[in-house]
Amino acid sequence: MVLDTNVLVSGLAYPGSVPGRIVGAWRRGGLDVVLSKYILDEMVRVLPKLSSNKRSPAEIRDLADSFLFTAEIFEPSGEMDATLRDKADQPVLGTLLAAKADYLITGDKDLLALAGKYPIVTPAVFWERHGG
Repeated sequence: MVLDTNVLVSGLAYPGSVPGRIVGAWRRGGLDVVLSKYILDEMVRVLPKLSSNKRSPAEIRDLADSFLFTAEIFEPSGEMDATLRDKADQPVLGTLLAAKADYLITGDKDLLALAGKYPIVTPAVFWERHGG
């Protein structure tokens, strides 16, 4: 499964949330996660902006680097989807396509709009199906 940046950031910032439970299950070895360097770089940019974040920029970078060893890393496919409403989401969708993952877990409404075409679900739907 691919974790979108918003799920990864929410999961790290709010461990008790549904994204937090997903990230926690992955970090304990219960789930196989696919990421891309694009998603990790976006996490490094966004996480410091959250008021709940207690990590320094160096700690966030170290965390992102550690994820290179705990997740499968795929380069997003160059395949473009003309129906994607926000072209900035293309690398995230491209990660799903390159990895041929079972799911892309996201809270992004522009990506969720493609759920009929790709295996894209919200954290709540994923957790309901596969979580505790």
